[in-house]
Amino acid sequence: MSGSVTRTDGHSGEAWVALARQRIMRTYPDTDVVFASGHGSWLVDTDGEEWLDFLSGIAVVALGHAHPAVTRAVAEQAATLVHTSNLFLTTPALELAERLAVLAGWPDARVFFAQCGATANEAAIKLARRHGKLQHPDKVRIVTLEGSFHGRTLATLEATGQAGKHAPFMPLAGFVDTVAHDDPAALTAAVGADTCAVLLEVVQGEGGVRPLDAQMLAAARAACDAHGALLMVDEVQTGVGRTGSWFAFQQTDIVPDVMTLAKALGNGLPIGACIARGPAADALQPGEHATTFGGNPVTAAAALAVLDVIESEGILGSVATRAAQLRMGFADLAAATGTVLEVRGVGLLLGVVLAAPVAADVAQRCRAARLVVNAVAPDVLRLAPPLNVSIEEVDLALEILGTAITEAFTAAGVPAPHATASRTS
Repeated sequence: MSGSVTRTDGHSGEAWVALARQRIMRTYPDTDVVFASGHGSWLVDTDGEEWLDFLSGIAVVALGHAHPAVTRAVAEQAATLVHTSNLFLTTPALELAERLAVLAGWPDARVFFAQCGATANEAAIKLARRHGKLQHPDKVRIVTLEGSFHGRTLATLEATGQAGKHAPFMPLAGFVDTVAHDDPAALTAAVGADTCAVLLEVVQGEGGVRPLDAQMLAAARAACDAHGALLMVDEVQTGVGRTGSWFAFQQTDIVPDVMTLAKALGNGLPIGACIARGPAADALQPGEHATTFGGNPVTAAAALAVLDVIESEGILGSVATRAAQLRMGFADLAAATGTVLEVRGVGLLLGVVLAAPVAADVAQRCRAARLVVNAVAPDVLRLAPPLNVSIEEVDLALEILGTAITEAFTAAGVPAPHATASRTS
């Protein structure tokens, strides 16, 4: 008998971790915790310990874990119809497409359903190239921004403006031009007759929770209009209420031609969407793009439940309230110790900029206190709690974070500047 069968029933948390190290490909950093369940803003590990989740599965479980409305919608749909393939349509997918068009404010919108952000962006890239080639055979180049993140398929990896993520897979196809995230003139110069699209995030999530300024967004829109290119906004991390509006672009002066969604749309169920308006909505024709599980009725039902709850419980309004509570807490910490330089971001997608490159140590100390956050730069922590997080949960997170930040500065031998003002842009 070759190999062996590993039994997992009755295992402790330590045994589950050992199994993960044996059986899961090493595409993610090693972990010493495995989660078994969740409720609201809390995760429960295999040893029964509760963790306060201020990352929401990287901005995914916007309504918290095991939300009853989503659970009910999934159970009811799973008992009704699970799959038909993309050869047929289902009522949940059609209802969801209509809802998304209305929420975007695009009467002529058409939707392509995918499984995640990467596959939604992959669809957007193919759509843009098709739209460009209808104008000229060589109109296939895409402009993106340094620090951006658009996925890990080969096309979306190339669109991602982080050279370190490219290195193991070089050479890439070479159809993307990347410019600085804060240089409107460079963006304008990069867009030309062979550009089919500009792809950007209104707030760069993996790039350090950096909002783009209004001049950069205006330059992107103007350059696309001047050259017949599509402006495509990646709202995978910012969409579906994360910033306090349905979509982050709705808080700006620009309107994109294409928008991509995923993450919070299904509250943990695997769904993505590429939404286009105007001529872009008709760029892809039958046979030019497809995906087996796109528009799956179970995930579409979950997404409809998410939208219903956000609307019925007035969650968009509470995002600003909880965000203000977090910002105030960090302003107090900055005033007392000077360890926090800035809190940037929009709504409940926040980047806490520290006065020293100790973010990884802070995140680890938070883990020890069973608070989930993560470092997206040496000096930046990302916070993305559930949109319906409570006042008490925010207070608890602030308490843990304050202690972790202070201890990390002490451990690094970095004296806190004390009593410096912070910016909360």
